[in-house]
Amino acid sequence: MKKLVVLTGAGISAESGINTFRDANGLWEGHDVMEVATPEGFAANPKLVLEFYNQRRKQLLEVKPNKAHYNLADLETSFDVQIITQNVDDLHERAGSKNVTHLHGELLKVRSSVDESIVLKWTKDLFLGDLCDKKSQLRPHIVWFGEMVPMLNKAIEITQKADILVIIGTSMQVYPAASLINYIKPNTPIYFIDPKPSVSESNFKNLKIIKEVASSGTDKLISIL
Repeated sequence: MKKLVVLTGAGISAESGINTFRDANGLWEGHDVMEVATPEGFAANPKLVLEFYNQRRKQLLEVKPNKAHYNLADLETSFDVQIITQNVDDLHERAGSKNVTHLHGELLKVRSSVDESIVLKWTKDLFLGDLCDKKSQLRPHIVWFGEMVPMLNKAIEITQKADILVIIGTSMQVYPAASLINYIKPNTPIYFIDPKPSVSESNFKNLKIIKEVASSGTDKLISIL
């Protein structure tokens, strides 16, 4: 069974109603990302940061996977599908995908502020005073700007084994995720699904651009594969 590696970004979840990470002026839901997505921001105003992610968590619990998520899950009948996502939602899993690697963490998990190995499932609000077993404040299980990306090496290993690479809904501008394309074997076919692609077919050998949103783009991908 061929290994189909899929890199996904905010564009695949946008059709489910999840707002993309930040708008053109660098704000995320009206907040400066440095206030709500950095360790320094958390240290300066933990209450603000916790409430910000509480709102993101509530929104996630109200939305559902879209056709693109289900299409990728359906591909598991024909391929060994490995999804590497920059998204912190669980929509791939809810649609039925079994192999999902989250590069930037998961919104429905929290972790200890002092021991990264203490990770808990969390679907309710998180408040100051919610502590782990080591009596340390729990924080969102999110990789913030300036933090290490612990799943990167696993993602590199997965990408190196790809027989086909599919990129959906990501500009390939956010590092280190954008660097993964450099790890594929020579001559690996690449499919890039995005209504406003940030690359051209002259950028990479064996690149085919599907200029569609994720749902119709994955329909087209299935017909090609």
